[in-house]
Amino acid sequence: MIVARRGGQGIAQLAAIGLMVTVAAATARAESDAACARDVLVANSMQRQAGEQLESAGDDQASQCRVWRRHVDTMRRIAGVYGRCLSGPERKEKLAQAQGQESEFGGLIRSRCKGF
Repeated sequence: MIVARRGGQGIAQLAAIGLMVTVAAATARAESDAACARDVLVANSMQRQAGEQLESAGDDQASQCRVWRRHVDTMRRIAGVYGRCLSGPERKEKLAQAQGQESEFGGLIRSRCKGF
């Protein structure tokens, strides 16, 4: 081992390596936090747009089924972001909303969109 052969120099090298690892981990965590902040903003926007699309879905079954399928896909992606990036009560609430809508509209698709 380096420490046993070089004495104080080995300890200094290990300390420097430890510092580099700590700095690298902190940098990665900060980059991840920044990416999550961006991803959550995008997910919130996607959720609003998905709601607007639901409201503007046509009256015909084919149009509704198309919008519902898109909505389910969007809710799955949003749930992934919320599950990865949020914590505590906010995570629980937003994740439940996205997963609940995914389940609700998935059921509508199964019951009403067989031929569409």
